[in-house]
Amino acid sequence: MEQFPAPRTVVQLPDGTHAYIDPHALPTPAPAGGPQIVHVHQAPPDRTVQRIALGSGVGAGVLTAGVYFGPLLVGVLTAMAANLALLALLAAVCAWGVVTVVKAVGPGTKQEAKQESRKGRG
Repeated sequence: MEQFPAPRTVVQLPDGTHAYIDPHALPTPAPAGGPQIVHVHQAPPDRTVQRIALGSGVGAGVLTAGVYFGPLLVGVLTAMAANLALLALLAAVCAWGVVTVVKAVGPGTKQEAKQESRKGRG
């Protein structure tokens, strides 16, 4: 089995050309002098808004819920409206069918209906 070549990293030189360099030959970045402490109350207002929007504050849950449940709620309401519209159409068709059948089976006019009812009494 062939040996793979040693891993190399492509870097861009200041003149714009690219070169392959062994990653172990690269200098290690120096630590920044310990952990960086950021005090939120000293940040400008736009940064605070950014931090809340990114999910690291009190409003993160509200923001996440709005982003997640907003489109979900729109989809559910749309589906409910479509179901109700279909049921209303079905009810209208059924009512039309019942009226049509009753008109076809029953007497034609009110006068004929009165005469039919008088015949039954006598």
